[in-house]
Amino acid sequence: MMRLRNYFLTGIIVTAPLAITAYLVWSVVGWIDSWVKPYIPARYNPENYLQFSVPGFGLIVALVMITLIGFITASFVGRAIVGLGERLLNRMPLVRNVYGGLKQIFETVLANRSDLFKEVALFEYPRKGAWSIVFIAKQQESEINRALAMEHSRTVAVFRPITPNVTTGYLLYVDEKDLIRLDMSIEDAAKLLISAGLVGPEIEAKVQALAEAALRGRRKAAE
Repeated sequence: MMRLRNYFLTGIIVTAPLAITAYLVWSVVGWIDSWVKPYIPARYNPENYLQFSVPGFGLIVALVMITLIGFITASFVGRAIVGLGERLLNRMPLVRNVYGGLKQIFETVLANRSDLFKEVALFEYPRKGAWSIVFIAKQQESEINRALAMEHSRTVAVFRPITPNVTTGYLLYVDEKDLIRLDMSIEDAAKLLISAGLVGPEIEAKVQALAEAALRGRRKAAE
């Protein structure tokens, strides 16, 4: 019975992530199809000629349209049209704040997605003796850094994610000397947070590999 129980748990570990991922992908595809397909002319919709629905056709159309809009926007005429539209939006009191904030977020995420977070560190939060994993963000000089410069030698911006949804959390400005930097990668830290500490980085394997490499180096030096 213990062996059957272990087999069952192993099967859950293998199939559950696959099933959840497939469900989420299928849901997103269906949601995009429900938005895009009503705007596709009937003669271009393959479902009018086939006996079955074509899931993902709306997604393909949306990707093509977004790419085409990006191509047009990159031209001189497209930039002029976008600039005119943004000037009109900036004259609307409430709309300009929403549009400006969303545009800045998307530009930051998409244009600098590889440099959003540089390192992983530990920060003593929310109380003394309790440590949280934080991501050290790409540093940019701001009014906040200048305001805190009188009390702290160097202040850095860190993001403290919340388990298990690491896309939400707190932005903290902390003294750099209060951080304990780790060699852990951003991906390993995200796995640790999402799993609530159950899936951690393979420290023992890394330590053993480093030890073996050091041993090989000593042997070569001795030879």
